[in-house]
Amino acid sequence: MAAADEHHEEASPLLPPPADEKLPPAQDPVKGCADGVPVVMGEPVVAPAGAAPRESWDSGILSCLGRNDEFFSSDLEVCLLGSVAPCVLYGSNVERLAAAPGTFANSCLPYTGLYMLGNSLFGWNCLAPWFSHPTRTAIRRRYNLEGSFEAFTRQCGCCGGLAEDEERREHLEVACDLATHYFCHPCALCQEGRELRRRVPHPGLYGRSVIVMMPPTEQTMGRAM
Repeated sequence: MAAADEHHEEASPLLPPPADEKLPPAQDPVKGCADGVPVVMGEPVVAPAGAAPRESWDSGILSCLGRNDEFFSSDLEVCLLGSVAPCVLYGSNVERLAAAPGTFANSCLPYTGLYMLGNSLFGWNCLAPWFSHPTRTAIRRRYNLEGSFEAFTRQCGCCGGLAEDEERREHLEVACDLATHYFCHPCALCQEGRELRRRVPHPGLYGRSVIVMMPPTEQTMGRAM
């Protein structure tokens, strides 16, 4: 009877196991696996899902004439606007990004003022890029596009620690957006214009119904009996 009680105490699940006995991995309350998923204190540890990979821009910053596809005429128009009338191209980009009619004038007029002021005081367009570079940042964030700093670190294989820190990387990307607009302003506007035209229809087309006029069918008069 004493042997049976001793065997019952050793088999009781409420008593701690002996010091020299190890629990199997599936029952270890501190470490182990449950269906292949690591557990801590009895709860599965789910690894945080990685961020979606960033996409590349549809065209390079120097691809001013676009490519030979259905958007070629649009790319040529963007190139001409960026070279001759950057204020119009910038206003069009903001209007497409905001997806609301009426934002063209609110963007084009301030840009025009800064454009004229910079050219009259300093001889070149050095003030408008400070006003227009947030649009590039907004496009990059909305469509999860790869920034200039991230593309540089990926190609050169350096500054990996800065690229892994999301907050610091974003600050550097904003600085690169400003530098891109400041030193390559017409090309940056054209690249943003091509990207938006491939992704967003013109806001003036939203909610517009098309009325199709059909010609009347030919009518014949029946012969009276």
